[in-house]
Amino acid sequence: MAEPVDHNTVVAGRFRDRRMPLGGLEIPAPGIVHLWFLDLAQLATPLGEPAPGTVLKPRQSRSTRRFYLRLLLGAYLGLPGKDVRISRIIKGKPVLDASAHPQQLDFSSAGSGQSCLIGISSEGLLGVDLECADRETLKPRALARRYFSASEQHALAALDDAELHRAFIHTWACKEAVVKAAGLGIANQLCRFSVSVDPDQPARLLDMDDDVAANWSLAMLQPTPDYLAAVALRQPLLQLDTFRLLPPAMTQPSR
Repeated sequence: MAEPVDHNTVVAGRFRDRRMPLGGLEIPAPGIVHLWFLDLAQLATPLGEPAPGTVLKPRQSRSTRRFYLRLLLGAYLGLPGKDVRISRIIKGKPVLDASAHPQQLDFSSAGSGQSCLIGISSEGLLGVDLECADRETLKPRALARRYFSASEQHALAALDDAELHRAFIHTWACKEAVVKAAGLGIANQLCRFSVSVDPDQPARLLDMDDDVAANWSLAMLQPTPDYLAAVALRQPLLQLDTFRLLPPAMTQPSR
């Protein structure tokens, strides 16, 4: 049985490198989330866009992210990425088109800057979020009063400015992951549940309207020093298997 993930279990350097082409990928066992971190500028883009190492514009990042989401899903389904059919349910949550893909597979993706995070699960509602670790948030206390639950507001209000930034990013990332998993959308939904706000303690869902918090697992991790990631799964136990997708190895020209 999978053990609950510890908030310090997965840090920079613990993501296993996987190079393209991927070939067939085994669908995760129940309770296990496959988490993929992608440096979009590093990967060779398939869309006639800039060479690796250049800075992608936001629109280019979004289109490249969608391409690699389909590529990864196709590797799990045994299909070319172009044949993966994605539909949307209530509040816009993306799901596999059940009429085309009978396999039980949930997924979530998030982008920030030049990077992307993709989660794959075979059981339970899944949501992921990716945030720049040094992102400056204007008026975090005001944002907390507008969007967060009363208990989260109270906990954040007690922090000094030096502590507040880390705690706010931690809380925001966790809440984004939960609403994406539940398919709630952000508008008027972030206040309907509470998460732990201390970034030095394991991430937890504390309470939730219309659900039991114990049904959920949360994890925070750091794919690189520049990014923080959150994973939410509607399962009481969560195990992460983490990968970093790399471009194909360079081959030496034959003489």
